[in-house]
Amino acid sequence: MTKQHQEMASGRWAGLSLVEQMANIGSEVERALKWKSKHHPVYCLKAFDRALELFDLTLESRKTLPQLKEIARAREIVMDFFFGENSFGTSEQFLRMYFFQFAYATRNTRSGRRN
Repeated sequence: MTKQHQEMASGRWAGLSLVEQMANIGSEVERALKWKSKHHPVYCLKAFDRALELFDLTLESRKTLPQLKEIARAREIVMDFFFGENSFGTSEQFLRMYFFQFAYATRNTRSGRRN
């Protein structure tokens, strides 16, 4: 599989915090949700593939068991939602809210605010 995120795969990704990594994954999941709702399966699949690549880069860059478990479970839920039987009963709203918290935390950290 060709890497979509060449710069990230070359090592930059490991330098990001887990929160930043999850926020970036959330951006790709959001794109996949958008294209799914617009009935554009090709674009949905491309965004989904990019999200999986970022999940995998995140799993490779993390060392603690709690982090690995959380990331692996989130990856499993996203895969099941898009291409499984949705056995977890996940909704678009749940996925958006789950990843939004990472984007919010990243934005607040970058702007110097801590809530």
